[in-house]
This record gives sequence, C-alpha cells and structure tokens, in this order.
Amino acid sequence: MGIIVGSQVTGSGTDLPWFDLSEEKPDPAAIELVPGDYALKHQVLPVSFDGQVLVVAIGGLTQLQAVDDLGVLLERPVRAVQASPQLIRDRIEERFLEGILSQLPGDDSAVTEIDDSTDLADLQKMAGETAVVQMVNLMFAQAVRDNASDIHIEPYEKEVKVRYRIDGMLHEMLRPPKRMHAAIVSRLKILGQMNIAERRLPQDGRIKLTIAARAVDVRVSIVPTVFGERAVMRILDKGTAMLGLEELGMQPDALVKFRKLISFPYGIMLATGPTGSGKSTTLYASLQEIYDPSKNILTIEDPVEYQVPGIGQVQVRPNIGLTFASGLRSFLRQDPDVIMVGEIRDHETAEIAIHAALTGHLVFSTLHTNDAPGALTRLLDMGVEPYLAASSVVGVVAQRLVRRNCPFCSVETEFDPDALRALGIPAGTQATFLKGKGCDKCQNTGFKGRQGVYELLIVDEQIRHLTVERASASVIRDHALKEQGMRTLLGDGRVAVMSGRTTPDEVLRVCQRDEI
Repeated sequence: MGIIVGSQVTGSGTDLPWFDLSEEKPDPAAIELVPGDYALKHQVLPVSFDGQVLVVAIGGLTQLQAVDDLGVLLERPVRAVQASPQLIRDRIEERFLEGILSQLPGDDSAVTEIDDSTDLADLQKMAGETAVVQMVNLMFAQAVRDNASDIHIEPYEKEVKVRYRIDGMLHEMLRPPKRMHAAIVSRLKILGQMNIAERRLPQDGRIKLTIAARAVDVRVSIVPTVFGERAVMRILDKGTAMLGLEELGMQPDALVKFRKLISFPYGIMLATGPTGSGKSTTLYASLQEIYDPSKNILTIEDPVEYQVPGIGQVQVRPNIGLTFASGLRSFLRQDPDVIMVGEIRDHETAEIAIHAALTGHLVFSTLHTNDAPGALTRLLDMGVEPYLAASSVVGVVAQRLVRRNCPFCSVETEFDPDALRALGIPAGTQATFLKGKGCDKCQNTGFKGRQGVYELLIVDEQIRHLTVERASASVIRDHALKEQGMRTLLGDGRVAVMSGRTTPDEVLRVCQRDEI
C-alpha cells in the first residue's frame, strides 16, 4: 500500500498515517474510482487500496467528512491518510484537469463556427457547453498551479495558441481547436461581465475565482484582431502576492539601509523600473513592514491589485474625475500618516506628493526610470522645482526581476568568460556558479521563481546640493558609487550570480550593460 511514514498527529488528537506524495505516485486504479469534480471540490486524493479499503489522502481534519461521504458515494470502506495539501492539489489537477483535454472536440467536431451574423443566443449556448467550460477551468487551474502571471489566448489564421507567462517568460501550453476559440472568448466575457455580442471593440473585465481553496482575481483584456479576438488575463493570486521584505531578494546590507529609509516619519520613497519589475510588490512589502494599528495608511492605485488588511485603498477612476492627483489631494484631508501613490505620472501628482512629504507624511510611489539617480532628474523634467525635490525625496530604489535557478535541478557549472566579464567578474574568480539543468518542477527551463536585483540610492546632503544645481544623473550616480558604496543593478546581479542564485545571461537580459 504506498509509502506510509510514521504517523502525523493532528490538532484534535487524531492520529493519521502520513503518505509521502513526493515519493510515491497514487494508484491510477484508485483514482479512477472517484469523480473528478468531487476530488477537485473537496481536495481528496485516492492513493491506493488496502484489500477492499480505498485509501484517500487529505490535507487536514476538515476533510474527514468528505472522506466519509465518499465512502457512502462509492459504497465501499474508505480510510484517510494525511499528505501535503499542496502536493494533493497538484496531483488532483494533473490527473483530473488534464484528462479534460482528451474529451475536447477536435477540429472536425460540431462546434458552431462564429461570424458577425451569429446571434446572442447561439453565443451564450456555445459558451455554456461542457467542453468550453471545462477548457476555461483547465486554463485557470493550470495557470495558478504553474504560478503564471498572465494567460494569452492568441488566434491565428489556422490555429489558436494559449501561452502562459511564467517567471516573466512566455511558454506555449495549449493549442485548443480553432473552432472553439470564439466560444472560449465568449465564456470569458460572461465570467468577466462584458458585452458578449460586441466583437469589434476592445473590452476589459474582472473575474473572481476560487481555485483549490485559493482566492484569485483575474483582470481580462480582450482586443479584436484580424483572426478573431485576442484575450490576455492577468492573474492576481492573493495567496502569493504578499511577500515580506526578506523574501524580495535584497542583499542584507541594502536591506538594513532600506528599512531605515522606510521608517522615516516623512519624505518620499520612490521605486523605479519598467513595467513588471516588481515595484508594487516592493511597496506592498514596505507597507506591511511599517504597518502599525496606530498609523493611518492610505493608498491610491490603478488598479488596486491586492487588498491589504488594515490599509485604506482607493482605485483611480479617471472617467469620473478620480485621478491620482485629485485622490491624493483628498487624502491630505483624511489625516494620513503614510500614503502610497501607485505612480507619479505628471507634474500635478508630483507637486501634491511633494507637498504631502514636506507637511509631515511618508509617501511611497513609483516612477518609470532606468536607474535610481534618474528618478531625481525625472522629477525635475516634470517641472518640479529642484529645491522641492531635494528636500522631499529621502531615497530611491531601482529594481529588476531575474529568474532564480531551480533548487531541484541546479548543478555546478562554468559560464562563458565573456558573460562573466560583462558582469565584472574576472576570469579565475573563485565562486560557486550554479545553473538549472531543467526538470519537471521548473517546466525544463532550469529556473523556478524570481527575485529582485536592486540599486539603492540614499539622498544625502551632497545629493541634495547636486539636485538643486540640476546635476545630471551620471554625476549623482558617481557620487553614490564613491561615497555611499551604492551597488548598481548590474553589481547586485553579480552578487546574485556569485552566490549561485541566478545566471549571468539572466542578469544581462534584464539589466543594461553599463560600465560598473
């Protein structure tokens, strides 16, 4: 009967044997006995037989009732064992959801082709067909399981591709039949409360899902293309969103300085970098770090990606006049201690944020600049007076995200000397260089998860003088490198490579090749 190791004692004093799903695969004959929707809903996984008794793995005591009900459903004795809830979830989704694909109709099936004359009733009927519903459910469940941040549904002349963005890179995952494409998009429109009959204009919607007991928000964007509507879904998994500062990948010395900056009673702390570089995650982690019941923390965002307990969050609505600037102006009448502004986009927002910082508030915000020194010159370019920028900004963190070496398949390796030289690592340097070979856990990419590389600029007295004198970003950078010991993005990437956390190619992919 499978591997049962020792015995795991649960909270109410009930002993359940422990079944190690990482070592032993469930018996396919046992799995066949249980309806897939029942296993998915209750998170119970049949693993083996003990004579006539069906052995079922559960993640906790709350599922014991589901095991009893399963015995009644199958009319046979059932016994529970305990296993890792995450592994149970993974095995159930692998077994049951992927089996759905084999039941999907092929290109020769009777799924109706859609054109501009197809009426609304036909669209709704097609979107409700079992195969279409299952296909959409499969896409979401598989994306959450693989920790994808986006799902792309891309129609072409003779095919449809479904690609997932995992750790910042797109991977092709599915190729549903072309004839199903319009029905899948219609299903997404119904879930996102969009106009199912409008196929000529872009539409946006939002879907709230619960997948294997995890609350997931999905932002949907649909645009018409030559070969049909293209859908991109951004997945906001609340379970994985809220990271602490230690989990971001900041080096210990930079983390000490960063903690000091965010504990200041007033001033502006800026996070800079391109879209998708993790700026919002850093700011959320900072807010959690300084959260205190005695503080009033308010945020204005576009959109509010993650709800944070104990913090007042406002979503920008430009169509009714609620912009960053107007919301921020109203915040100052709400007696805040800490304010987070999703992004400083214009002169007006910058002026109000600086006014808030100078009148005793701590302000967090983001800017789109390539590096940390460039944030100060960007504020001046927006029309902010140099003396105001100099006296309000306390620090700037620039960041990028690099993929981490997979912990399951990383091995020691030698990298191309040219790539090491580009990072400033001389030939013959003694370090443990690691690279993932590729395995099932990382979709054979060699990478699993991401971490930040950071450039932290502290606005000291000399940088204030330079800002007032409208010095260039390169002059500010030179001072920070010499006097503060600031590490550039590339320099921080070099530390990550030498500690075996990522590869030179990965750092060079996301960081500019500046002279260090």
